[in-house]
Amino acid sequence: MERDGNNRSIWQDVPDRTIGKISNREDVDVLVIGAGITGMTAALALQEEGQICSVLEANSIAFGTTGGTSAHLNTVLDTPYSDIIKQHGLDKTREVLQSTRRAMDLIRDNVEKYAIDCDLIDCNGQMYATTGEEKEELQKIKDAILQLGISCSEIDNLAIPVKPLYAIEFAEQGHFNPTKYILGLAGAFEALGGMIVTGALVQHVKRIDGRLSVTTADGRVFRADKVIYATHTTPGIQLMNFRIAPYRSYLQLWELADHAAYPDKVLYDMEDPFHYFRTVVQGENRFLLVGGQDHKTAHGENENVNFLELQAFVTARFNTKRKVYQWSSQYYESQDALPFIGYYPGKSDGRELIATGFGGNGMIFGSLSGHMLADLILKETCEFEKLYSPTRFGPLSSVKDLVMENVDVVKHFVKDRLAVDKIEGLSELAKGEAAVLKYEGKRIGIYKDQEGAISAVDPVCRHAGCIVKWNNTEESWDCPCHGARYGINGELLTGPAVAPLASHDIDKL
Repeated sequence: MERDGNNRSIWQDVPDRTIGKISNREDVDVLVIGAGITGMTAALALQEEGQICSVLEANSIAFGTTGGTSAHLNTVLDTPYSDIIKQHGLDKTREVLQSTRRAMDLIRDNVEKYAIDCDLIDCNGQMYATTGEEKEELQKIKDAILQLGISCSEIDNLAIPVKPLYAIEFAEQGHFNPTKYILGLAGAFEALGGMIVTGALVQHVKRIDGRLSVTTADGRVFRADKVIYATHTTPGIQLMNFRIAPYRSYLQLWELADHAAYPDKVLYDMEDPFHYFRTVVQGENRFLLVGGQDHKTAHGENENVNFLELQAFVTARFNTKRKVYQWSSQYYESQDALPFIGYYPGKSDGRELIATGFGGNGMIFGSLSGHMLADLILKETCEFEKLYSPTRFGPLSSVKDLVMENVDVVKHFVKDRLAVDKIEGLSELAKGEAAVLKYEGKRIGIYKDQEGAISAVDPVCRHAGCIVKWNNTEESWDCPCHGARYGINGELLTGPAVAPLASHDIDKL
């Protein structure tokens, strides 16, 4: 199984199976773009109700965030409930909790109904503080959790070998293997007559004769009554691009010397950015998964430093035996900490639907949104529709939050066009490194592989024209503005761009 980075994820270790058969069926009721947890959940729910549904995936199933998640299943979200109550009020926050519980039930129902072997575990969660300031904040979180009705109590000891200053334990959490789950959904979808087309990059969606015409990069044209964008971002420059911001999180999988140190719960510390923990079971083997070091995409000078700092964090707290895997993954934060799920803003006929802005809660909100979007198509209404509506902001509402989250987009658009790496010539570029530099009067993105061979690309992002930056651990060109990502030779890895970076023949420059 492939994913959108150079580093391998534990979730890629799944048996190969044939998914995504090419079919001549190009006229459907609903076309789903994206074969991650959102897209496959929606597609299966629609197919169950008799809709003729197809899924178009630009790469391969679970290629993006779903294949790189920690796969926590959490009703206690990354954004503290104390903050959500402050921003949205108690009543809406109760709805948020109710929606996460609904998502957990939906996952359990699918696992049982389709006999999906995905290592689903129900467990408690723990959160801990190690400083007085963290303790004060965690006490507010505990009060909010109790106010919402989740079982929660103070504890003295953690499920990991860390001595906290203050800690709490709460119910209704879990974890699973995300790729096993997605492959189970995909198999059930295809068994019901659904079609998955992989390697189908959507270029544009147009309205023709009252229906939607979807064209892929290889020239195929699909027609549908409704389209779901299950891709985090949508093609073109849209207002939604400015209501979400791309972030990356770093994960490592460790074998521990002390088998008693593997936690039977999901855990979180109170650092900023925080770290998260869980156990992964693979056959007879157990591993500790630790993540953290989150930052905005392409906003660091050396991405590998995040792995080094995460490793130092782990080895200072655990008796480790060996590091097995490390990888990073991308997610999107919304401007008000709640996802956008529903009708595409500005598309008045209700034929296009989106889901994005899940934060670090992708497995929960991806599952929830899949069912919400299916219900909107089937019933023209759904539970939590108003709460998560993409149109909940008017054109000028929350301008302050919108500007604060996107001020760096303008900064990078201007600043990065003026900046180049200070390298006099290609000989100064070390093997395995890359840089954006002026070469023969042109701005070029240059990568030198371990054999000394040079790859050259135009570093201007094909989405909105920002200058991409080199990610030295995933070996990709990442856009700091809206999160588009490209491979060494410019091949598209992640939208919202719909075209690769232009490549250059270095001998002709």
